[in-house]
Amino acid sequence: MELVSLPGQGAKGKVWLVGAGPGDVDLLTMKAWRVLKSADVVLYDALVSQEILALIPNDAEKIAVGKRAGKHSAGQDEINQLLVTKAYTRSKVVRLKGGDPFIFGRGGEELQTLVAAGVEFEVIPGITAASGTSAYAGIPLTHRDHAQGVTFITGHCQLQSRPMDWQGYANPHNTLVVYMGILNAGIIRQGLMDAGRDGATPVAIVSKATTAEQRCFVGRLEQLEQLAADPELQMPALMIIGEVVSLAGSLNWFLPQVTAKTQAASQANT
Repeated sequence: MELVSLPGQGAKGKVWLVGAGPGDVDLLTMKAWRVLKSADVVLYDALVSQEILALIPNDAEKIAVGKRAGKHSAGQDEINQLLVTKAYTRSKVVRLKGGDPFIFGRGGEELQTLVAAGVEFEVIPGITAASGTSAYAGIPLTHRDHAQGVTFITGHCQLQSRPMDWQGYANPHNTLVVYMGILNAGIIRQGLMDAGRDGATPVAIVSKATTAEQRCFVGRLEQLEQLAADPELQMPALMIIGEVVSLAGSLNWFLPQVTAKTQAASQANT
């Protein structure tokens, strides 16, 4: 798609590329909150929580451009064009993404479009899904006794048709975090086990992390497909694979039921 700007006219506004964090509104940064409260228009993804969307001013234009596997509401080219168009007609444009925009969020692609169109921009990082999910599930991503490194990969693409470093990902001294991998759980399991990762390696799939609906499905690598197919598993969900998952039982501090009751009481008093 060819980018269309307004001939002979410079961009009127500025775009803020904002990370909304993993879901809990309290994990939004202060800077992100300040920018969001003064926005003229907000283009937001499907993974942004309703509590965060509620912070958007009532008179601001809200545009849903969320992307989920099999449920794309807007193509990337269309989103890029919208960002440029809004920057030419509005003062404060916010592009709001779940997690951090520079970790599997296509933030770099969108900024390249803004550069080409001569649009001013700023990046506000967010807590990425990997760190937010692991913290709320009681799973440290690194640990001196269990994992000396951590790798983030995306399982959303067609893994069978692209080269994957399964040998590197199968390192037993590393934690592997898989974004958007639920639909390819079988391929991920097979790739890791073929590369030598023990089928008994602890794994967790954490659903709707940091929210009152958080669920953690724990098992072994050889069971990854069954865990991913659990009918109670809701999106978004993140996979954590490695020995550190064995610590979840003792380090889990987050009680979603308590959070849900607290939120309900708060809403009742407003």
